[in-house]
Amino acid sequence: MDPEFDPNTAPDCDLLLKITADSFSYAIIDKNSRQLKAVFDHQECDDVSSDLLFAFKNDSYLHFPYREVKVSAYTPNTIAVPDEIFNTGNLNSYANFFSEDQSDTLYTRPCPQFGFTSVFNLEKATEEVLNTYLGKAIRYEQNAPVLVLGYDLEDKSLVLDFTVGSFNALLIKNDKLIFQNSFQIENAEEFNYYILLLIQELCLKTDEISVKASGIIHEQDGYYSCLQKYFTDIKFNLPPASDTDQAILEDMPAHYYSSLLALDLCV
Repeated sequence: MDPEFDPNTAPDCDLLLKITADSFSYAIIDKNSRQLKAVFDHQECDDVSSDLLFAFKNDSYLHFPYREVKVSAYTPNTIAVPDEIFNTGNLNSYANFFSEDQSDTLYTRPCPQFGFTSVFNLEKATEEVLNTYLGKAIRYEQNAPVLVLGYDLEDKSLVLDFTVGSFNALLIKNDKLIFQNSFQIENAEEFNYYILLLIQELCLKTDEISVKASGIIHEQDGYYSCLQKYFTDIKFNLPPASDTDQAILEDMPAHYYSSLLALDLCV
């Protein structure tokens, strides 16, 4: 938190909230001064909705009257529909692929860079918390900011975004999204299994793939060491370039917050 952050400036600020299957984090950006004012991260949630509800009840920074609020939230109910066949009149037909224990509200978010539109709804408990405390927040699915990190990468890139107990994976080839999914992982051994599965099922030539990693991963930890067994080109995916002053991250691994801050660029 920037010690000089004045809550009275909240109407000039945007709140970014990222909710995964096992964590949540938020950032506050002053759009007037173009400064990152705060980042907060809570990992290893046994029940994300309950922990999020507790945060809303007790964290005053989530209650200020922000200029705009963007939320990306984990949901198993999401489908990417190619733009050439997407039809706003058929939204309910897309929902036939979703489980019934989710919210009734369907959302759509275009991704013109990769040529599809996401159709999704959120888990009921998450939707209830958001409706209670951030009713006007713009909703995105969890992968939306990770997709932003995939813009303008090398011809063949594997984008990995980590929490303590999960990771998102995107495979991008020649500016096209080939694959995206999220996986729950208990440890490095389980991560190793999924990496081998991705290599096999996606027919990856590991010496031709550039790995871009962000989130809760660092050199020499189990996840990074696992990647080193199969890939030679591994780099940390830093927050997307912008004119926002991110000085408060100087004492932190900046790649921890890359996907959270990429939410600022979601449209």
